[in-house]
Amino acid sequence: MEPADDEPSTRPLITAAALSGDGTSIGEARDLVTDFLRRAGTDHGVAVSARVVDLARLVVSELVTNARRHAPGPLRMELRIADDAVEVTVRDTARVQLVARPADPRRVGQHGLEIVMAVVQAFQVRLEATGKSVTARIALGDGARRADSPPGAE
Repeated sequence: MEPADDEPSTRPLITAAALSGDGTSIGEARDLVTDFLRRAGTDHGVAVSARVVDLARLVVSELVTNARRHAPGPLRMELRIADDAVEVTVRDTARVQLVARPADPRRVGQHGLEIVMAVVQAFQVRLEATGKSVTARIALGDGARRADSPPGAE
């Protein structure tokens, strides 16, 4: 039975997409996360602020850019609403652990992982048989603790 037009959809709040890994994949990933979060709001009643959409687009851009730069071949991006956050997972073919570089205001470029770590609630890299998965958790609430902030520092 289909839900009435005024009822939220009961479909799971998860989606996945294969990305080519070429120059179009970054913009495609940003569009996918924007549409996913818009649908979470309209179809499921999930409160998603413009700020959260902007943060999710930033995180997706950085993760896909990193994967494109360092991993040959196609990518896979998964988006999921889990509790009070959106989880972004990017899978690529490079079986290499990611490590944030020490802060250096004189360094030009290579700040993507630092940026991601500054705006997410949690961050995880898992090495897999065919590469790695990188998952960033972005709080849906605007006052969430950053991944590098001590508890209670909201």
